[in-house]
Amino acid sequence: MIKQYQDILRCLPSKPGIYQFIGSDGNILYVGKAGNLRKRVSSYFSGEQSGKTRMMLNRADTLRHMVVESESDALLLENNLIKKHQPRYNILLKDDKTFPWICIKKEPFPRVFSTRNVISDGSSYFGPYTSALMVKTLITLIRQIFQIRTCSYRLTEENIKGGRLKACLEYHIGNCKAPCIGLQAEEDHMNGISQIREILRGNIASVIDHLKNRTAVTL
Repeated sequence: MIKQYQDILRCLPSKPGIYQFIGSDGNILYVGKAGNLRKRVSSYFSGEQSGKTRMMLNRADTLRHMVVESESDALLLENNLIKKHQPRYNILLKDDKTFPWICIKKEPFPRVFSTRNVISDGSSYFGPYTSALMVKTLITLIRQIFQIRTCSYRLTEENIKGGRLKACLEYHIGNCKAPCIGLQAEEDHMNGISQIREILRGNIASVIDHLKNRTAVTL
């Protein structure tokens, strides 16, 4: 059990951050997040706790904390620390699939989609996002503006020129430019991918200018 925990509580700020219960061997027992560190950590030492929590507190020797800018930052930091250290008493957020990412796949005519698996395949990943709704909204917007393909066709030059593929419903309802049958050049597709990267990096101004110019040309 942490000795003189009341002194520790008095030193904790009422700000967002993460806290770590540390065992006598120096190993991290538990990582948590809080919108208010002092209030959240104080709750461990007041009132009844579950059996698991009581056991963790009995094994804890000290407590560390880290202040961040926002509760969202605390959530992301908590997630990363749990994945890295795999604390014994964390039963949540151990899975790499906790938060969604947006992937630009490394392939001919790259697809853009959401995923909870980040793999080392040369693809670009943006995130993680704390809101699945935000990811869904971004993906929908991107597909509406750029008409990026969603199919899993292998769009090699050989397959396209050999006529081995056929346009799907997405092309017929105007959601795709059908690179699979040669109706969209790879250069045009990659220009769209470049703009999508800017959006996901937060560089919206250049994308707006690009879209305005495209609209002006269309008119």
